[in-house]
Amino acid sequence: MSDRERLIKQFDALNVENFTEFALSLFRYQSKYNLLYKKFIEALKIDPLVIENISDIPFLPIDFFKRHQVVTTSEATVNFEAVFESSGTGSGTTSKHYLPSLNHYIKNAEKIFQQEYGELHDYIILALLPSYLERTGSSLVVMVDDFIKKTESPHSGFYLNDLNSLVNKVKQLKSENTRKKIIIWGVSFALLDLAENYKCNFSDCIIMETGGMKGRRKEIVREELHSILCEGLKVNEIHSEYGMTELLSQSYSTGNGIFKPSNSMKILIREVNDPFDIKEYATRTGGINVIDLANIDSCAFIETQDVGKVNPDGSFQVLGRFDNSDIRGCNLMVQ
Repeated sequence: MSDRERLIKQFDALNVENFTEFALSLFRYQSKYNLLYKKFIEALKIDPLVIENISDIPFLPIDFFKRHQVVTTSEATVNFEAVFESSGTGSGTTSKHYLPSLNHYIKNAEKIFQQEYGELHDYIILALLPSYLERTGSSLVVMVDDFIKKTESPHSGFYLNDLNSLVNKVKQLKSENTRKKIIIWGVSFALLDLAENYKCNFSDCIIMETGGMKGRRKEIVREELHSILCEGLKVNEIHSEYGMTELLSQSYSTGNGIFKPSNSMKILIREVNDPFDIKEYATRTGGINVIDLANIDSCAFIETQDVGKVNPDGSFQVLGRFDNSDIRGCNLMVQ
């Protein structure tokens, strides 16, 4: 069994209790077989063998995904089944995430969703993701497309810019008293269009926003966005999904912008003016560092440009982004 096969097998059995053990094992694997990450660690003059705590692991700045091929492999050559690419709404330079196995991503995404919400076949998913469907390489579209298929409902599907059809579909489902729960999964600007232009009662639906104005609207803070959506769509809370091109795991919020990390993800907070001052448990506001153990074939330890804080129970809030970072689809402005 190769090192990668062993890690995949351990990942499939991942839980809260063995998170740290697996994270350290994966760090040593990536510090050896990810040549870019290895050079980064060497430049910091850090010996991987002395790292015993996850807060001491070096985190790779997320911009490296824009300028380099961030790949972990012990093979001379590797074939990629898929390449995820960011939208490039800021500078135009896109991040790329190379995947030897698309099934690894899909399987993990399904597991995370179902741990939080239950079986996919209990849902109807109406996806309002126009900006993502207009390009190729979106990890979000791949995930939602898989979810739509797993609902096994003829009503589930993508609606692109067709708000009328989506509204009519919701009315139809309500009149038929469907037993399945309805999720309207949308990018922020499309949900705002829906809330402002259609005075419908979506109180029986879960509204799942995935962030992102994509240059279509002015960026606003999450609290303001959720307030507008709650009022316009007649719901009590807005659910959110936190994910990005560079991550293969997601986190979900069932309201109030508080995200619950999945078993494969942990959020650490770094001090704003010192990127090496990292705390595993800290209620301070600072830069978000993500450990995503699903990133076996890239880099699992990422220093993002998001700003947030971690609560005592491990849940976290995303408060915005650093001013000098690109506009990212999963984030809103700093409050």
